Amino acid sequence: MDIISLPVEFDHSKIDGKYRLVTIAAQRAKELSLGTKPKIQTKSKKVTSIAIEEAIENHLDFLTGDEAIQAREEAGKFDYRKLLEDSRKLTAGEDLTELEKDLKVYLHEKEAMDKKAFDELFSSKKDEESETEE
Repeated sequence: MDIISLPVEFDHSKIDGKYRLVTIAAQRAKELSLGTKPKIQTKSKKVTSIAIEEAIENHLDFLTGDEAIQAREEAGKFDYRKLLEDSRKLTAGEDLTELEKDLKVYLHEKEAMDKKAFDELFSSKKDEESETEE
């Protein structure tokens, strides 16, 4: 296995500094960890090493300055969690809906049992109070 040697050599006309390189690689590593396919052929197994190699070889597009600020604002409006839930529901299909149905029945039964126990608890206290008053 090849180890990325430090300091890493990169094209300074594309990436303006080592901190920008780290930021780009970190965002790309996150994408790779979520299942995105690598853009290069490499012997590396770790997503961080793959991300650094992709950034060094200029296979990644990135924004800087005002464009980056505008893109971040637009991304903030986008609900990634809802998108992930919807995609999981589509992939799980009918099994997930059956599970949801079972879970709703269970929760409904548990709620009914809790309410019954709560009512019994307070009704017995009221009975005791009424007996002591007489």
